[in-house]
Amino acid sequence: MKLTIEDVRSRFIEHFDGTTGSVYASPGRINLIGEHTDYNNGFVFPGAVQQGMIAEIKPNGTRNVRAYSIDLKDYVEFSLDDEKGPKATWARYIFGVCREMMALGVPVQGFNTAFAGDVPLGAGMSSSAALESCFAFACNDLWGENKISKMDLAKVGQATEHKYIGCNCGIMDQFASVHGKAGSLMRLDCRSGEFEYFPWNPKGYKLVLVNSCVKHELAGSPYNDRRLSCERVAAVIAKHHPEVESLRDASYEMLEEVKGEISEEDAKRAAYVIGERDRVLAVCEALEKGDYETVGEKMYETHHGLSKEYEVSCEELDFLNDIAHEEHVTGSRIMGGGFGGCTINLVSEELYDNFVKVVKTKFKEKYGKEPIIIDVVIGDGSRKLC
Repeated sequence: MKLTIEDVRSRFIEHFDGTTGSVYASPGRINLIGEHTDYNNGFVFPGAVQQGMIAEIKPNGTRNVRAYSIDLKDYVEFSLDDEKGPKATWARYIFGVCREMMALGVPVQGFNTAFAGDVPLGAGMSSSAALESCFAFACNDLWGENKISKMDLAKVGQATEHKYIGCNCGIMDQFASVHGKAGSLMRLDCRSGEFEYFPWNPKGYKLVLVNSCVKHELAGSPYNDRRLSCERVAAVIAKHHPEVESLRDASYEMLEEVKGEISEEDAKRAAYVIGERDRVLAVCEALEKGDYETVGEKMYETHHGLSKEYEVSCEELDFLNDIAHEEHVTGSRIMGGGFGGCTINLVSEELYDNFVKVVKTKFKEKYGKEPIIIDVVIGDGSRKLC
């Protein structure tokens, strides 16, 4: 069921003083291709989805934030002036956003809020970025007089992940949540911040997520270790090629040149990132020609790289990818940081019904539960609803 303003408003009225405030929304995202490239200053190709976070917010005349998570049925109150902030992870997202907005000169005041989301948690659709973007956009709208750019709002969310959650993520998730546009995907250059909208209306194809229901946690060593691997390799290559600032600038030849100076594991991680940079650009070129077969081919290549080189897949995701191969799905790969979550699949319309039936049956036979099928509709970014 789609989340509505009424779902959130009724709980806001119930938990606070019976009055209403302003309602804001921010979406989750999909990423067609370009995984683990954002923190390497490369290219990504995301789009916002219709699922997201909705929050009702009303200033309360104090320096305290009183927040109710409808989904978790949990209430937390914290002071904007307390540098430590709340302990509950979900509340730290809100606290971090408020503190980062204040650091940019936005005079955030205390408020009451109730919020909920319909982004599947742990599915690699960036429910956390949706939450951050929702509150950053709201704080800017309520107190910022629109002085903060959309890209700076995205950076607020990224800084929140780094400083308050402990996940050294790139900018893609927050960028997509803030900048999303219905019917368009976006190619973002994560170094320059330049981006371009690409119309997304693939006639004869559907984008569908298959959620393995394996939950992942990125705020720990697996994600951060891979980022460190990339930084180590880039630093070694830079000793020989000073123009290389990150793996975005490196080539396979440069990587081959330094293999004796880096670990085998780091070399595999770097090989994936260099290949993924090139795949994103190839997909953009293919889309301009309407060549969805090449798009699909590159998606399969990305899955192989994420599974065998970057090693962020899991048995269930590889199994889903194998089924897609067997059922002649045009393209399929892990989506998101990995370690669980979804595959994203580009499926021709005539194969769609059978693919869904087969993937549900085979996955349940092997793992005892059905995967969740999520049809992708590309939606708008952060906005005020009322």
